[in-house]
Amino acid sequence: MKYGKVFKYNDNVDTDVIIPARYLNSFDAKELATHAMVDIDPTFASKVQLGDIIVAGKNFGCGSSREHAPLCLKTAGTACVIAESFARIFYRNAINIGFPILECKEAADDIEANDEVGVDYATGIIYNKTKNKQYISQPFPEFLQHMIEVDGLVNYINNKKG
Repeated sequence: MKYGKVFKYNDNVDTDVIIPARYLNSFDAKELATHAMVDIDPTFASKVQLGDIIVAGKNFGCGSSREHAPLCLKTAGTACVIAESFARIFYRNAINIGFPILECKEAADDIEANDEVGVDYATGIIYNKTKNKQYISQPFPEFLQHMIEVDGLVNYINNKKG
């Protein structure tokens, strides 16, 4: 299992904070990723490493329905987001692009910034290596695991043809 460092945020992190509208003049995901979380954490984009994890409270991804929000987090290197709850449109946009997100109140409450955390998507188990604890989230159904593996809904559908 691969572990990532945690970036921790509070409740109601909205899409305008995840990727502010002033940067939406680009369709380049790599360019958008350089501005990820800039209004809430100006150092996020320069510090996030491939495989790092965001942990947050309630209603992560609320606000406008921009699909750029999960895309910029994924492109920045974030492996997944663990939160107490997600805004419905963010949840769907994340799944559509193959970006895993997990709801788990216990993990969201207990995991702290800089903890090392790993996730087993098949079982829904979240491991906190720093605290030597595990938390149980709802595992992804097999088809969603495959959708994440193939990088989203479009690739999933294309792989199902023929």
